[in-house]
Amino acid sequence: MSVYRKRIERVSELIEELMERERTILKLLSERGSLSVALLSRELGVSEVTVRSDLKELEEKGYLVRSRGGAYPALHQSIVDRQQHNIEEKGRIARAAAELVRDGDRIMIEAGTTTALLVRYLIGKRDVQVVTNSTLVFSYARLNPALQITLTGGEFRRETESMVGPVALRTIAGLNVRLAFVGTDGFSLEKGMTTQLVDGAEIVKAMSACAEATLLLADSSKWGKSGFVNVLPLAKVDGIITDTGLGEGAARELEDASIKCTQV
Repeated sequence: MSVYRKRIERVSELIEELMERERTILKLLSERGSLSVALLSRELGVSEVTVRSDLKELEEKGYLVRSRGGAYPALHQSIVDRQQHNIEEKGRIARAAAELVRDGDRIMIEAGTTTALLVRYLIGKRDVQVVTNSTLVFSYARLNPALQITLTGGEFRRETESMVGPVALRTIAGLNVRLAFVGTDGFSLEKGMTTQLVDGAEIVKAMSACAEATLLLADSSKWGKSGFVNVLPLAKVDGIITDTGLGEGAARELEDASIKCTQV
């Protein structure tokens, strides 16, 4: 194994360890509102120096605000709640999606807690151009110097950590990418992809129109659910990446409809 590959694997291991602590910190903050460094040190079983370092990293990513001797959450509660839901499944989906990205690729990533994780698994990829309307994606991507980042601009929606509206749509419409990774609040053969917000639906449609291929990243808990707004029929996406909780029945339905679905 090359020295370069060993270094990449070691970095990946360290990031996985950090991600687990970060998730625990955010979960505790979500549950309790604010926490002291001393309490987090006891809860995590690490030194207060390590906790302060983690809090600094999370503050730089925009997840929390540090206070004297502790921290409190900066994200909208709905985002924090979604981040804690189906954590392992979302991680597997994001990792599988990242494997489809090539060196020198141009991709779009739509706002969402699953789609945002994708960039965390792009370590080792080189010269990848990322276009996104997600501040979560930006917070992860900015730490990887191998990624070139284009933010769409637009109106900020705190409840989804996204940028939407005419400015975002104009930016997206002027670009061309190979892959668009999008999310959903619910998906089914009858309703297709659905979401709760009209602005979010317009972003997905715009990204899909600019991409050679559109891939839906959605954990299995969203199967059969319907959001307020119709986005795209499933026949309009080039593939779905979900987890093994989807079940044989749903997988067979998708296969019979000639919709490519990968379960991880």
